[in-house]
Amino acid sequence: MACSLSCLISELLNPIERAIFNRLATPESIQDWLDSLSVNFENGGETYFSPRRVIREKTAHCFEGAIFAAAVLAYHGARPLLMDFQTARDDQDHVVALFTKNGRWGAISKTNHAVLRYRDPVYLSPRELAMSYFHEYFTPRGMKSLKAYSAPFDVSRFAPADWIIAEDNLHWLAGEIDHTRHYPIVSHNILTRLRRASRVEIEASFMHEWEAQGKRRVRMRAQR
Repeated sequence: MACSLSCLISELLNPIERAIFNRLATPESIQDWLDSLSVNFENGGETYFSPRRVIREKTAHCFEGAIFAAAVLAYHGARPLLMDFQTARDDQDHVVALFTKNGRWGAISKTNHAVLRYRDPVYLSPRELAMSYFHEYFTPRGMKSLKAYSAPFDVSRFAPADWIIAEDNLHWLAGEIDHTRHYPIVSHNILTRLRRASRVEIEASFMHEWEAQGKRRVRMRAQR
């Protein structure tokens, strides 16, 4: 009998990695674990860490957090799906891991900001989920900047050893995601005529969780 993707991943992991994957049995627990990691500011240069390196380095940015989440979801039997957000040139793209529960879509997201974070599984479709990020996405001048979102990108099309335990940076996988099919949020004509974010929204957007030195600026309170 052929080994399932979950089985293949288990065989690749070392005991420390397997213990972490076993413990993170729900999307909520995966998100909590990612939130405990400092943000990867890439101070030594651009990185695209595999899940193995995320565990070792104890840091991640959005792409690395999404890949890690996808690997853990696959380990527990779910499809490893990603969604890529493409923005205007003066803003940064974002990547999240997708999951479903009771036919609804949710997302796991590693970010340093107060927004663009976890989404509970309440959305009827990937587009509906993507649109939930639209009004959170704007430049420091208040211009709405989210242009397009990708179709769910299934990482299981690649051998798990190539993206879960790789020591080299996953530039190739970032390129694959970037070049997959994307759907426009609205036409360019509409995007340039939208109301800007208000001053209070812009000021709130500057709030961040982690300092570049790896210190947590915002302490998370325990859930009630």
